[in-house]
Amino acid sequence: MKQSERHSRIIEIVSSSGFATIEELASKFDVTPQTIRRDLKELDNENKIQRFHGGAGLSSTILNTSYSNRKVAFLKEKQRIAEAVALEIPDHSSIFINIGTTTEAIAQALLNHNNLTVITNNLHVASILSTKDDFTIIIAGGVVRNRDGGVMGEATIDFVSQFKVDYAIIGISGVDDTGDLLDFDYQEVRVSRAIVENSRNIFLAADHSKFGRDALTRLGNIAEAHHIFTSETPPESIVSILNKENIKLTVA
Repeated sequence: MKQSERHSRIIEIVSSSGFATIEELASKFDVTPQTIRRDLKELDNENKIQRFHGGAGLSSTILNTSYSNRKVAFLKEKQRIAEAVALEIPDHSSIFINIGTTTEAIAQALLNHNNLTVITNNLHVASILSTKDDFTIIIAGGVVRNRDGGVMGEATIDFVSQFKVDYAIIGISGVDDTGDLLDFDYQEVRVSRAIVENSRNIFLAADHSKFGRDALTRLGNIAEAHHIFTSETPPESIVSILNKENIKLTVA
């Protein structure tokens, strides 16, 4: 296959799935990872895709990929992250859980716990956890975002601010090289910000594709977290921040 044809196919794959790893593309085209890295670098320079740590995604900083694509992307990695997070949550804890497919996987992993109180603005998380008779599930009020069951708005922020919980489990769309936590919807970010400010321990759960990914709205900085859970070792710039701030890192 000619390079130009391979580039066209890479753009199609990334456009349809929202993200593709270097390993996936190398296997798909039967070339070396180094060849794919060169391809992605050229396509990124032409603003046709955006390179991220470990792969490539859409170049838009305004629109996220669809919920259905995010739900299946890096599913095994999200499940490993979820299991690692669940190990760090003791029974009888109070928890905030925000919007995201990774946090939904974590909710599933928490079903073996006992007597948790969970406050969430994610209808999918509430549905998963409501199957446990000994859990108390509190859903934040507000406007439901149809595409992914997220609840947002001023009422949501006011509701979240009434509580002070043991743990916040936060998902994020992107983490840039300075450690800034980025997302696509400013209303969602404002709710997540309230969750961070009203939690004693901040757990950030993000698979490796999130590192180096850009988005429009800043939530805060990774230095505010107490424990990071991811699927591969983050870039050196991020590891340096974690070491400087004495933040725990778990690579699942």
